[in-house]
Parts: sequence; structure tokens; C-alpha cells
Amino acid sequence: MRILTHNYLISNVKGADTGYPLNVEATKLECEESPVDRDFVLKLLPKIDYGALLQAVRQIGHLCDPPPPELPESIDISGDDWDSKLDEQLIMNLHRVLFDIHVMEGNLMCPDTGRKFAISAGIPNMILHEDEI
Repeated sequence: MRILTHNYLISNVKGADTGYPLNVEATKLECEESPVDRDFVLKLLPKIDYGALLQAVRQIGHLCDPPPPELPESIDISGDDWDSKLDEQLIMNLHRVLFDIHVMEGNLMCPDTGRKFAISAGIPNMILHEDEI
């Protein structure tokens, strides 16, 4: 599961207020480099919950070898020319975090209910039991 995927997943467990962002409890990661697509990263950035991205990176960082790149606490994407203000290193760092780090094993945990969703072979199982709907 890429960190990009994590950014869009929520818990729909009965009793969850928002079910987002899910906590990442990774036990196995894989890093697979891919070519950086600057335009794609820039198009995705406004659609990403940056706070949830930072949280996920902090939760898995101890397992990354090499460690994940440093990301700023916030990114200003307001205004018409916000994309021209981002330097190439930041875009490369965002690409690495979003696309190159894969959570292969572990759990995603609902922040409201504590319900854990298993990640196996890189695939998160978000299926709920009948009594959780």
C-alpha cells in the first residue's frame, strides 16, 4: 500500500466520528524507486491531506531504510502560482514518500474506535464485519 493510498482511506465502522486519518502500524516496508513525474505530483498535491501525510510518514519512518526524506510542516498551495514556489527537491521528496514507500505488512487503525484493518502483501483489508456496519 502506497502512502498515497493511505491518504484516501477512512474507517466506516459504526461509531466512528470521522474515521480519518487512519494510524499506520507497519511491520514491513518496501522501497521501490520510480521515475519522478513533477506534473503528476503537482496535480495531486491539492487533493492530499498534508497533515495526514506527515502523520503517516512519522509513523513508518523508523522502518524505512534509508529514512524518509524531510518534509516541511506545511506547504502553501494557495494563490495562482503556488506550484512555481516549490523547489525540485521538495517535489522529489514528496514523490518518494507518496509513491516509492510501500507498506507491505501491518495494520491501519481507526482513530475513533481503535478497530484495526490488516495490511497483507501490500493490500489493506477494509471489509467490515456485519455488526460493525
